[in-house]
Amino acid sequence: MGLIRALQENGHDVLVVAPEDDYTQKIKEAGCEFHPVRMDSRGANPIKDFALTMELRGIYKRINPDIILHYTIKPNIYGTIAASTLRLPVINNVCGLGTVFLQKGLVSKIALFMYKVAFRFPKKVFFQNHHDFDLFLKEKLVKENISDVLPGSGIDLDHFPPSQFKRNKKFTFLLISRLIHDKGIIEYIDAVKKLRSQGVDARFQILGAKDPEHRRGIKTEIIDEWIDNNIIEYLGTTDDVRSFIHDADCVVLPSYREGTPRTLLEAASSAKPIVATDVPGCNNIVENNYNGYLCELKNADDLADKMYTMMSLEDEKIELFGKNSRTKVEREFSEKIVISRYLQSISEFKSLKALNH
Repeated sequence: MGLIRALQENGHDVLVVAPEDDYTQKIKEAGCEFHPVRMDSRGANPIKDFALTMELRGIYKRINPDIILHYTIKPNIYGTIAASTLRLPVINNVCGLGTVFLQKGLVSKIALFMYKVAFRFPKKVFFQNHHDFDLFLKEKLVKENISDVLPGSGIDLDHFPPSQFKRNKKFTFLLISRLIHDKGIIEYIDAVKKLRSQGVDARFQILGAKDPEHRRGIKTEIIDEWIDNNIIEYLGTTDDVRSFIHDADCVVLPSYREGTPRTLLEAASSAKPIVATDVPGCNNIVENNYNGYLCELKNADDLADKMYTMMSLEDEKIELFGKNSRTKVEREFSEKIVISRYLQSISEFKSLKALNH
């Protein structure tokens, strides 16, 4: 929304193409023209993906934009292919490589091939961390001269102000995520079980949507069992995470891989210490022993140890970690940095277009 407002303030009309959901109304209220698209974000189905390409081509042909900004895997690939057939320029944003790159196999090979085909056409490709940027260059999926690394999607520092430090009587850990395996939910549960078996008296919360339909989703009955056995407090879903972050002592994300995880940016901006996995995306935001702790990938014992170390710290150290989190996002992840790079790319393209005409 920050980028949309900045584009409007710079005299651009913004049209949004997306599946209809709870945010559609907010986009319309922000003065954007909205065009619904049918898109199944779960898994790869060649027939559905071809249909998506044709549907996007139809929309792009109808609205004839000056430039298209794509986010996430399917728009990046199929939207770019659709736009290329109409000679419409695009700027892509690789917000993380998704679950497809976590398992090496036929699906990841196909995804690499599709990226290679689609990424011959963009004017610009933004990456959200250096690992993804390096991987795409190594696999020759994109030309270096059109690629750049952004600090995630940026964070609105005013919308997530630093929380005043206070320690809960019962130390509270919060994990914010969809309930799918690749976010490290099982490792979190196993770590919680281990800590409880050692007599640790703390609160362990999860905030986020159940997604049993997802290929890597966790079955509803398993989640219900965790809730019934008081292993975790399940907080459901929300469209405003600020009060939940504010009430926690530490935010946890044992994810397997990320672009730049928004939940950690929000936690860091709110001046919270973090425990996360030492993987691309998470280790952009968390510096070990500076604003939190990094744990080993898929290692519930190490996660439990880091969580225990965190709650055993003196108040002063926890408060310092929180302040360091805020300092880091102010320095590296402000939304203003992202917006200015987009505006710069768009104005460069406009100058180029004017020259060619």
